[in-house]
Amino acid sequence: MVSAATRKSLLKVRVMDFITSTAILPLLFGCVGIFSLFKLLQHMRMKAYLRNAVVIITGATSGLGRECARVFFAAGAKLVLCGRNREALEELARELAASRVTEVQTHKPYIVTFDLADPGAIVAATAEILQCFGYVDVLINNAGISYRGAIIDTTTDVDKRVMETNYFGPVALTKAILPSMIKRRHGHIVAISSIQGKISIPFRSAFMDRTTAQGRRPMDVARDVLAIVGKKKKDVILADLLPSLAIYLRTLAPGLFFSLMASRARKEQKSKNS
Repeated sequence: MVSAATRKSLLKVRVMDFITSTAILPLLFGCVGIFSLFKLLQHMRMKAYLRNAVVIITGATSGLGRECARVFFAAGAKLVLCGRNREALEELARELAASRVTEVQTHKPYIVTFDLADPGAIVAATAEILQCFGYVDVLINNAGISYRGAIIDTTTDVDKRVMETNYFGPVALTKAILPSMIKRRHGHIVAISSIQGKISIPFRSAFMDRTTAQGRRPMDVARDVLAIVGKKKKDVILADLLPSLAIYLRTLAPGLFFSLMASRARKEQKSKNS
């Protein structure tokens, strides 16, 4: 004979089974379907936004800039490749033109050669850039130079050179391009910098706004940059686990962070002197 408590328990189980089979699972599958549809629409919107968009890439001769040129070219963007080495830019343009991309229509890249550290060259380069297609949709400030050394050994000339190329140059170029974007009420400016812009690292005193994400391949970062531009995201960190954790450690436990950095500096100094 089944007791009242047992019957009550069985009834609860049956009710839960009924709810699960008739409500929760369909709801779950519905949510998955809606999310998948949202991601598909987001992907289609991203591809449509980038196709035929005029994209300026500084520092396109090597590293992340070169990889960004490849992925944006494959997405159907109209590229203006910028850098100091014209031969390297022409080689990249030939490589892109020879690549086989069947999904979208591609466009022959333009080349504009100038040095970001030269204010006068930026004015002339901006006029040449705007002549290529008449407007700019996306400006990717990628160019930059690196320097490694102790503060006491770093001359002011080095500091000035790094700041001119990595900060004042991109700012000047952005200001020169910005009026054309404002006039069209359309534009996207990307500032690529190093994780070191958020955390201090020994022997990088003069170093700012470098164009690579620590610990990752340039091609992987370039694909992420493409997706970020397409989705119009802001302030995105593209780094491996350890550098990302360092940012949170500096915020949550600054004393521990600076102790670790000081220890690292002492080890590197000892290795340098040995």
